[in-house]
Amino acid sequence: MAPKKGEEGLGNRRIVNKGTWTAEEDQKLSNYIQQHGANHWKTVALNAGLKRCGKSCRLRWLNYLRPNIKRGNISDEEEDLIIRLHKLLGNRWALIAGRLPGRTDNEIKNYWNSHLSKKVNQEDRKTEFPAISAAATPSTEITEEAMENEDTEIRIDMNEMFDFSAEGTYGLDWVDRFLEADKQGP
Repeated sequence: MAPKKGEEGLGNRRIVNKGTWTAEEDQKLSNYIQQHGANHWKTVALNAGLKRCGKSCRLRWLNYLRPNIKRGNISDEEEDLIIRLHKLLGNRWALIAGRLPGRTDNEIKNYWNSHLSKKVNQEDRKTEFPAISAAATPSTEITEEAMENEDTEIRIDMNEMFDFSAEGTYGLDWVDRFLEADKQGP
């Protein structure tokens, strides 16, 4: 009997599970990685007895099963840091997540896209139309008289806006080193 259309050459391929991971699969993957380490993801999938592809195993481990992943809501401090770093670095989620211990780049990206981008866009609209905003930003002082006068120029102190000196444990000296190295090239 001749193979059906699209079935040619499928004899060598193994069938992989798709969709939601089970607790048993999570346990198998965790046990294997604890014993053998997290290297060569294709062989991890095969040797752990999982019917998953290597990429699926890698993502499951990195985003959900690692023991040092921080669970729970993102704090106000973390949220503020994400906003600042996004202004500085853009969509470089791995670099941003590197400054938030225990948070994954995937989690940061999802949080940005579902919560923070909307919040930042609303704040940007308020600065574009200051008459709508009830309160001015710290670096922008707008009086009621100035708001009524359309010719008033709003001045924003860029040094104050990007002053990260109050970061505490979240210092950003690494960003300067990264940007400097990026300018120099390989």
